[in-house]
Amino acid sequence: MDASPPPPSGEDRTPSLKRFGGALLGLLQNHLELLGIELQEEKGYAFRLFLFASLCLLFGLLLLIGLSAAVVVVFWDSHRLAAILGLCLAYGLALLFCIARTLKLARRSEHPFQASLEELARNRELLP
Repeated sequence: MDASPPPPSGEDRTPSLKRFGGALLGLLQNHLELLGIELQEEKGYAFRLFLFASLCLLFGLLLLIGLSAAVVVVFWDSHRLAAILGLCLAYGLALLFCIARTLKLARRSEHPFQASLEELARNRELLP
């Protein structure tokens, strides 16, 4: 008298495979929804950032042109060439500083879909 259970038939495994497939599709759907939401958020954030950065650049350039013209007009009779060269030197140093800062920020930026990646990693840990 053997007490071992009979081997599972193909019919017994089918519901389990269907449940696994359904769970896998549900998981995939959740990840795609999360990815879509993050993509929309990143798109809105990038647009607002671009818009305000462009406006800052525009108004900053207008201010810089006005101040530069004022400095050159003040020193026109006595030291016009020195004033122009001094302004060019100051602009060049500011440009180098901005380039260095931009490169530093670009290297330090976060991955844009960090939440999706973290969720995928958690799901991978849960799978046997």
